[in-house]
Amino acid sequence: MNTDLDELLRSLRVWDPEVTELPGFDPASAPPEPLPLFERWFAQAVAAGEREPHTMSLATSDEEGHPDVRIVMLHGADASGWSFATHAGSRKGRHLAAHPHAALAFYWPALGRQVRVRGPVTTAPPEQARADLHARSTGALAAALTGRQSEVLNSLEELTRASQEAWDRARREPEADVPTWTLYRLRPTEVEFFQGDPRRRHVRLRYHRTGEGTWSHELLWP
Repeated sequence: MNTDLDELLRSLRVWDPEVTELPGFDPASAPPEPLPLFERWFAQAVAAGEREPHTMSLATSDEEGHPDVRIVMLHGADASGWSFATHAGSRKGRHLAAHPHAALAFYWPALGRQVRVRGPVTTAPPEQARADLHARSTGALAAALTGRQSEVLNSLEELTRASQEAWDRARREPEADVPTWTLYRLRPTEVEFFQGDPRRRHVRLRYHRTGEGTWSHELLWP
């Protein structure tokens, strides 16, 4: 079946004002720091039934400064930063070793909300990476044990064999160590909250870090 992409795109609508209801956002009620507002919005996304609200886009740049982006999972957010994990030798791991800065983007369409986060990235101590991995599911450990992330794969059969071996080991050794598994923390210098509006009067509130534990914020034109 052939589909005209342009025609299909033109047929789609976002936030039709006749049928769409989105929550409001009064920036005057925003807290002085971005983390409490992120926690509030995240909880509301979960309550709204968003599927996998902890998934986020992670943007990095390679050794030559060329951008790349992919979807990963948020592992935590606190005063030390927004956390995610991967193998140090993966493409994103190599990018972060060369340029330890990144950007994150969350999108929760049921609420018409986005959150964007930018800042430098550091690695957590190995014992924290191990604790983070072992607090997750057997499948997460099996995926980490499979390893070789971003390397060329010769066949799906090879992946099946390696994955089955990793699953077997993860069940036998739930505390198995994965030395290359790395927990990263993005310490934000800028966080933007976007609340969509069916009439395109979107509210954008951007926080800037001004010092240790201090922030300023401002509105942006949509």
